[in-house]
Amino acid sequence: MQSLEYIVSGTFVAAVIIIVGVEFVSFLARRAAKAAGAGRVTIRDLGAFARILEVVLIAVSIAQISGESSLFTTLTVSGIGALALSLALQTTLSNVISGILLLSDGVIHLGDVVEYGGVKGKIVRIALRNTWIMEDDGSIAVVSNTSLSNGPLVNRSGVGRLKKKYAIE
Repeated sequence: MQSLEYIVSGTFVAAVIIIVGVEFVSFLARRAAKAAGAGRVTIRDLGAFARILEVVLIAVSIAQISGESSLFTTLTVSGIGALALSLALQTTLSNVISGILLLSDGVIHLGDVVEYGGVKGKIVRIALRNTWIMEDDGSIAVVSNTSLSNGPLVNRSGVGRLKKKYAIE
């Protein structure tokens, strides 16, 4: 069993490293989402996810530093948990990753007029899991970001912006 002083100091150092690292990655993700025109809810959700990740990593660090958990046990349990979680959330994770890529690539912005499948309209909301397209009749089509990424997605109003950004002539 480790001394209390060792546990407290080790936990503090681990917590600082985890918080700084996760906050930095969260900052970059939120900045990319904001630059791409994502809504406040999406940006807030990215921050909330970062806080949850921080709490989990700090709890694992405390168990590891205090000696309550061996490295092998921690890795095994976290590996099994990550596998179960990734299988359960496979579609959601795919949509989130596609959403991040759509936002960071700048392929779509709020207000762009797009066509996807049989849907043609204006983008009114970009979230991590899906994008809302308002059609001319006022109806809203909710399309998963994975579907949009797989295409074919036609952006009618962002042509000039995309040509300039990617130096297309």
